[in-house]
Amino acid sequence: MTQSQNTGTVTSSGAGERVTVAVYAPDPILHVGVVHQLRQRPEIELVDVADGAQVSLVAVDSVDDETAALLYRLRHDSSTRTGLVVGTFESGDALQRAIECGVTAVLRRSEADQDRLLRLVLAIANGEGVLPGDLLAKLLDHVGSLQRSPLDPHAVSLSTLTAREADMLRLVSEGLDTAEIARKTSYSERTVKNVLSEIITRLHLRNRTHAVGYALRNGLI
Repeated sequence: MTQSQNTGTVTSSGAGERVTVAVYAPDPILHVGVVHQLRQRPEIELVDVADGAQVSLVAVDSVDDETAALLYRLRHDSSTRTGLVVGTFESGDALQRAIECGVTAVLRRSEADQDRLLRLVLAIANGEGVLPGDLLAKLLDHVGSLQRSPLDPHAVSLSTLTAREADMLRLVSEGLDTAEIARKTSYSERTVKNVLSEIITRLHLRNRTHAVGYALRNGLI
């Protein structure tokens, strides 16, 4: 991932080609603002989120569990690349979490004018990584601190979840309910409920959504 640079020049991903973009934003005002900025650019073709797009642009205040689950689902869609327009990263962990969920480019909301949004979208469409210099430094510092930390016998490891548990949590993250997970995995609904309940109890979590967020944050699924 490279540091972003504002060159003042915007180039298209290909002569005569328009980049298809789907905008995801839980805040309707934020959604309207991003769509309005991009709609004015001839290089961009906005499409509905259900129609698929070359670029998925997620605009949020911060990266919470719901945002992480959305980013995770988009990461597994091979037809799209994901960019993030974010208000703030509360910690280096939140930034790392976004990168691990498949985000390839980041822009702060406070800097998201029309030209910068266009540069972000075109960079994503071209397979480039974009991260403001100070955020790159923050990410490197955070990763470095993790590498320097002493081994904690209680720290999360990949063995925290069994293969069956990880599979079921992945399906929960994709929005499947108990009956759908049972059909997908060929287990009974009772077994699915018991497995998910065991994860929540063992890891001292609140509910399935919390379990998915925890697993995503710690790289377990």
